[in-house]
Amino acid sequence: MYFNTDTNRRPSFLILPAISSSPETGLEFGGAAILSFYSDTINRNTRVSNIFGYATITTKGQAKLSLNTSYWTSQNNWHYTESISYYNYPFDFYGIGNNTKLSKIDPVFERRYKFSIGGEKLFGDRFYLGYVAGAVKYFYKYQPDPTATINSDPGVQDKHGGDIIYIGPSFTYDTRDNNTYTTRGIIINGYYNLMQGIYFTNPYKGGFLNIEYSQFFLLAKPLVLGIDIQEQSLTGAQSAFYLMPEMGNDEMMRGYYQGRYRDRNLLAGQTELRYRISPRFGLAAFMGTGEVFHSDFSFPELKPNYGGGVRYFFDIQKGLSFRLDYGVGQKPAGEPRETGVYIALGQSF
Repeated sequence: MYFNTDTNRRPSFLILPAISSSPETGLEFGGAAILSFYSDTINRNTRVSNIFGYATITTKGQAKLSLNTSYWTSQNNWHYTESISYYNYPFDFYGIGNNTKLSKIDPVFERRYKFSIGGEKLFGDRFYLGYVAGAVKYFYKYQPDPTATINSDPGVQDKHGGDIIYIGPSFTYDTRDNNTYTTRGIIINGYYNLMQGIYFTNPYKGGFLNIEYSQFFLLAKPLVLGIDIQEQSLTGAQSAFYLMPEMGNDEMMRGYYQGRYRDRNLLAGQTELRYRISPRFGLAAFMGTGEVFHSDFSFPELKPNYGGGVRYFFDIQKGLSFRLDYGVGQKPAGEPRETGVYIALGQSF
């Protein structure tokens, strides 16, 4: 798999180790694995399916566990997704809004359980309709310090967590030539989660809307330009902080710590230029902008990001790769410039 081109559409399996260290977690170690396969090895139009698992544990008793599945039936008539995860892990909380301060950093210990499923049926040649459903449970360790950001920020609601189930419709319009390494085509995906708190202690009612548009242009045989725009909104009267859209991750607004900026709405866009040096290696350069906001979008509040990275295609036939990216964000007044390093499987979008 690492050195040969597979033309027989056989399954492939990859294991990657993981190790890191921080004061909050101590030594963290574990790994990731991905199994990729075709549900139909005869029909060449059937897209590649995969099962991806990730597990780490720290010397301070924290853990991350997740299992994700993306399954395409023969000729892509159905697309099913599944995700189950358990996180017992700290993160840095800065408050609510698009201009939080580094001085407000507050280590928060989160325990999260999450399960989700989805399915979409192909209608015509390009349009899918389906559903999403799932359940989540968030728990945050009580912090008696009244000056802690999670206690003092008036925008923080449900600071001790909650239990929520959700269900809703989804749609996808997809003209991509490939779902793992796209060189031309469009994908528009959207879903709306109707959310309801579980038990009498959590009367939460609300919703979450996500819409994403991506388009790809083949400028030359090894050169692809991609454009990606995403909008997320938390709906309803309540604003549980753990349900709010967050800026920054390994896919959008690279360079910003995930959750440094969060609010009821997020709008972000990016463009990425991808150059395939050889069947095994590629380069990428990206730039974008985005912001979170409570109710009113403001152009002057947009934050920039830019950066680049390298790609290694470990399965050429399926277009599967892992990438190393370095992202750069804004430099807030009196603070270091925001940056991030990302190692991930697959393309950013």
